[in-house]
Amino acid sequence: MFMAGSGTFLWLAQGEIPIGTAYAVWTSIGAAGTFIVGNLFFGDQASIFKYFAILLIVGGVAMLQLAP
Repeated sequence: MFMAGSGTFLWLAQGEIPIGTAYAVWTSIGAAGTFIVGNLFFGDQASIFKYFAILLIVGGVAMLQLAP
């Protein structure tokens, strides 16, 4: 159910923004979301380096969106 919804939102987003940017946003949400869920619910190990890596992913996608 969530996969179908996720794919639908990707399809809708590509109508408003370039497909490359839409896909980057889609995959970064999945990566950051999986990291957060793993930490909160499954006790995965977290370190300052992993948080920094997620910050770089999210920051990179934000810069993609803001670039002319």
